[in-house]
Amino acid sequence: MEALQNVLLPIIKTINTYLSDYILIVLLVGVGLFYSIKTRFVQVRCFGEAFRKLFGNFSLKGGKQKNGMSSFQALTTAIAAQVGTGNIVGACGAILIGGPGAIFWMWIIAFFGMATIYSEAVLAQKTRKVAEDGTVSGGPVYYILHAFPNKFGKFLAGFFAIACVLALGFMGTMVQSNSIGESMQTAFGVDRWITGLVIAAIAAFIFIGGVSRIASFTEKLVPVMACLYIIGSLAVLAIRIEYIPETFVMIFKYAFIPQALFGGSVGALLKAAISQGVKRGLFSNEAGMGSTPHAHALANVAKPHDQGVVAMAGVFIDTFVVLTMTALVVISTLYAGGGPLGANGVAEGLSKTNMTQMAFSSAFGNNLLGNGFIAVCLLFFAFSTIIGWNLFGRINMVYLFGKKSNLIYSIIAIAFIFAGTLLSNDLVWELTDMFNQLMVIPNVIALVALYKMVDYVKNDKSKK
Repeated sequence: MEALQNVLLPIIKTINTYLSDYILIVLLVGVGLFYSIKTRFVQVRCFGEAFRKLFGNFSLKGGKQKNGMSSFQALTTAIAAQVGTGNIVGACGAILIGGPGAIFWMWIIAFFGMATIYSEAVLAQKTRKVAEDGTVSGGPVYYILHAFPNKFGKFLAGFFAIACVLALGFMGTMVQSNSIGESMQTAFGVDRWITGLVIAAIAAFIFIGGVSRIASFTEKLVPVMACLYIIGSLAVLAIRIEYIPETFVMIFKYAFIPQALFGGSVGALLKAAISQGVKRGLFSNEAGMGSTPHAHALANVAKPHDQGVVAMAGVFIDTFVVLTMTALVVISTLYAGGGPLGANGVAEGLSKTNMTQMAFSSAFGNNLLGNGFIAVCLLFFAFSTIIGWNLFGRINMVYLFGKKSNLIYSIIAIAFIFAGTLLSNDLVWELTDMFNQLMVIPNVIALVALYKMVDYVKNDKSKK
């Protein structure tokens, strides 16, 4: 197994370098800017409306829907997928490789991504399908086929569906379980295989319950886990409050002159900061990737626009609240105020997985408390993502092979969840990055092709 990993890792890394450094930057920034202009910056105009609709629908017990989900359940399912290891481990990976400035580029991607995800949610609502038994299905494969009702469309839809099943249903869940296993071992000394068995068993129970059980699970877990993490982060920031101004200065400064921290080539370091911000930004908020439209398509709303603005709130919460909390904690403790990484951005034995644990431990002055807090938060975050991503992968599996594939899909997914706790962390992340990035290509092509449908909804919200 180790020999195979050693062969695959450099190949996958090379592919990801071209995808994230060139193709992804152009596609994500391009489509985000395109839709920002087309919708007259809907992320600014409708920001207040987004949160009014969000809190107007807030409920920890939305009830079982006859078909689909409530708007709030769809949002929490989307956020469950968005708020995962990308907000803790992914953010740390971006900072570790690209420096504090990578967070600035993650904010830029998220700002434009709010317009992108608005269009994704609207199109998912407009093109969703309702079967004879009332079952609702929707997502990129359906609006891709609507954009291109020919062989090219079938190819793009099939390509997206396969990438989605691999990226979210299988490889992505490995990333989540891998991070849970490593953090639990670091904090409490629990063997990874034990953690793997427990989370695989709980996941299987939820998978069996279908959409209604997933919706019920996420609407309760997501608000609680987000509040827990934000409270813990605010406690650290209160301890390090004198270094908060320096933290923000470092984020903006090193976004443009990272060589001041790392030394070396200006061009290479700036590219690393931007590409890490883009890549980890995608993995965090998923705007443009085509994952969360699966959840937004299931929402029972009066107008597509309604779910579009709610989807924007999800990106804001994910990146500008939860991920930013991670960034501020890590930078204020490990970089600012003469922190261990402030001199050259490098520390022996430090990885993106234990970086946040080190930050919390240094602030609390207690390794067990800091490690334990992050391990518990990561358990909630990553497990909720496993549940959300499994649903998205399942929708595409059914599109490819029909409803009879559900059982086989669930068995394979559970096996991947367990295996993820045992495999190399680097290989798991690189494989997931590759398939996540491949999903973007057909999704963005369809988004651009269908811009008139989104523009129409923007100008006439009364139409469904």
